[in-house]
Amino acid sequence: MLTKAPRGTKDILPRDVYRWRFVEEKFIEICRDFNYKEIRTPTFEHTELFERGVGETTDIVEKEMYTFIDKGGRSITLKPEGTAPVVRAFIENNIYAEQQPSKFYYIIPAFRYERPQSGRLREFHQFGIESFGSSDPAIDAEVISLAVNFFSRLGINDLKLHINSVGCPECRRTYNAALKEYLKPKLQELCTDCRSRYERNPMRVLDCKVDSDRLKNAPIMLDYLCDDCKAHFNKLKEYLDILGIGYEIDPRIVRGLDYYTKTAFEIISENIGSQGTVCGGGRYDGLVKECGGPDVPGIGFGLGIERLLSVLDAYGIKIPEPKPLDVYVAPVGDEVKKTALKILYFLRNLGIAAETDYMGRSLKAQMKYAGKLNARYAIVIGDDEIKSGKAVIKNMSDGTTTEINIDNEGLIKVKEIIGGRYNE
Repeated sequence: MLTKAPRGTKDILPRDVYRWRFVEEKFIEICRDFNYKEIRTPTFEHTELFERGVGETTDIVEKEMYTFIDKGGRSITLKPEGTAPVVRAFIENNIYAEQQPSKFYYIIPAFRYERPQSGRLREFHQFGIESFGSSDPAIDAEVISLAVNFFSRLGINDLKLHINSVGCPECRRTYNAALKEYLKPKLQELCTDCRSRYERNPMRVLDCKVDSDRLKNAPIMLDYLCDDCKAHFNKLKEYLDILGIGYEIDPRIVRGLDYYTKTAFEIISENIGSQGTVCGGGRYDGLVKECGGPDVPGIGFGLGIERLLSVLDAYGIKIPEPKPLDVYVAPVGDEVKKTALKILYFLRNLGIAAETDYMGRSLKAQMKYAGKLNARYAIVIGDDEIKSGKAVIKNMSDGTTTEINIDNEGLIKVKEIIGGRYNE
């Protein structure tokens, strides 16, 4: 067991990390353009935060949380999602007292105990944004547009945006009564989870994957919206039209968390099999108050990074590989190694990516190794170079060479010789 990662976790090796770095930088870039600031919250929180914030009837709380009792007797949970911790930070740090809206983004690991499958792990990673303070449907459109724009910048333009309104507590009461009336004669046919949710949160029954076919004719929330929720949804559609963002109204979207109100949305790909949702989110106007803060509205989304990388692969989108090593310094002999290390250190302090041999390889083996590292240039340092104070820097792609002094002044000129990324 010592040499095997726990089930549902995965090593991200150096040969893959550049892909993660690329999408992370793209996400940070677009969040900056939309004026969202980074926030970092702890990896674990008090369990009650998720029970109250995410909802006791959700699969996450009922089945999937990694919860344990710490040495102080407190119930602690590894965060299964990003919104509730940001809400807690918003309240604890009195950010609600500052000028609003407050707009945050995060890049986090999250943890859910579920059956590992394609693009879904027990430790997974998310991009997310949260905006607090505004009930204007224009900011709903902004949140959605950020997600759509992000995919577009990655070269994915044919994803489908599905939107719905899940109403507010007022109109949801009327809807829940109608839904329970519809479900009552079917109750014994439904799965155990649905029967349990029937009393506590009937809308969650619509999110069931087991009984979805039996519920096709269930009443829909859109027919029960109050005037305020209806006006909010109509405004959202109007703003999306203004932004030129296409959408499909999907009355079956309820999302998997209890805190959603009014806007709920999903962005869906048809290129990654049955698990097609690549981004999901919505409005949660009562969540801050539910978690012990003032009555402040909010909206956000979560986006799985593993799922995103699968989408990029499905679309055949190539992520640029990292820049190759700039210079390989090849020492010939133990005494020469001292000078080679000084040169290596000096080059690195100039911002030049450089490497040398630590395995006692012959010169021939070193040059072969430099090739495997895709080094753009190589400098060989031997006794003759030490005596003359000069060395040759070789272009590994075309074989051309340039003589340089191996003092500080000469090494500074290496920047000019290698060009490339320094002249962009």
